[in-house]
Amino acid sequence: MPAWAGGPCPACGEDMPENMVRCRTCRTLLNTDLEIASVEMPAFVPLPELDSMAEIEPMGVFITCPSCHKDLKIARKYLGERVACKHCATDFRLDPASPNVRDADVYSKCPLCAKDLRFAPKYIGQKVACRYCAGKLLIQSAQ
Repeated sequence: MPAWAGGPCPACGEDMPENMVRCRTCRTLLNTDLEIASVEMPAFVPLPELDSMAEIEPMGVFITCPSCHKDLKIARKYLGERVACKHCATDFRLDPASPNVRDADVYSKCPLCAKDLRFAPKYIGQKVACRYCAGKLLIQSAQ
């Protein structure tokens, strides 16, 4: 199939440069070897949107003070250390092997909306949605 050599359009007579497929003025096919059905635009197929999942690690635990029984939010770095209750100043050891710490709620921040999240330890290793922004999260175990 030879390309359009240039010259006047066979339909309207306007001078067209070489290698044109259609006339700029009347849109007539310039190459006689082409047919209208052979010059097709492919159908637009949108790509599916991929779900992204952010990974988070627990930042600490919520436990109950053994003396005044109030809720305490303690960072993970203090596991195994002696800590003091901010309400009653009772000094106690935050033992990671104790059932109180092992079964305690865990906290972290949503990386998508920056809100504080509190969740049960059974969700560690699970795929969940943020309760504020519905963002998809994978809760990793604390290393």
